[in-house]
Amino acid sequence: AADRLAALGHPVDVIVITSPDRLMRAQRARDGLEPGDSWILDQLFAPERPQALVTVLDGHPHTLAFLAAHTGGRGIRTLGVTNFGQSGDLPDLYAAYGIDADHIVRAALDLLDRPA
Repeated sequence: AADRLAALGHPVDVIVITSPDRLMRAQRARDGLEPGDSWILDQLFAPERPQALVTVLDGHPHTLAFLAAHTGGRGIRTLGVTNFGQSGDLPDLYAAYGIDADHIVRAALDLLDRPA
């Protein structure tokens, strides 16, 4: 998806999150709700350059919705799986759940078409 967007003239940052829990804990620390450090948020989402954000997860899309706080109002699309139990190969399942490259590109272009 990132390569396709770049080819369309929209270079994007791609961040792979291996622990949504650590990001949520950092957000809660920043908000004063629990002890801890929030430096990772500034490193991943530099406050001086807020960006629209598309999250993709092979879990529930609400899992990363809290990251909307780092978009500077530029928007977020959370893609993920909202029903479970299907079987098939990964490309077919990702397409069925809307987390394949086509859906990611479409979500990003929708955000880019919004006024900043």
